Amino acid sequence: MKKVAVTVAVLALGLAACTKNADNNAANETAVENNADVDVNAGADAALNAAGNELNAADNSVQNASNAVENAATNQ
Repeated sequence: MKKVAVTVAVLALGLAACTKNADNNAANETAVENNADVDVNAGADAALNAAGNELNAADNSVQNASNAVENAATNQ
């Protein structure tokens, strides 16, 4: 009977350890997923900001060219 009690105790400890590891694994997986979301969002924000900056630069170039044409027409 003593051997059975010891075996049950060992199995219970092993099961408790497995449950704790499963909880830790789930928490780690959630953290990885959250960090991946943050990285994707940061990358998307950076791409949108870069595109916006390039559009502003193109708009400025077009405006400068328009001003140059207008000045050239005025000075003739």
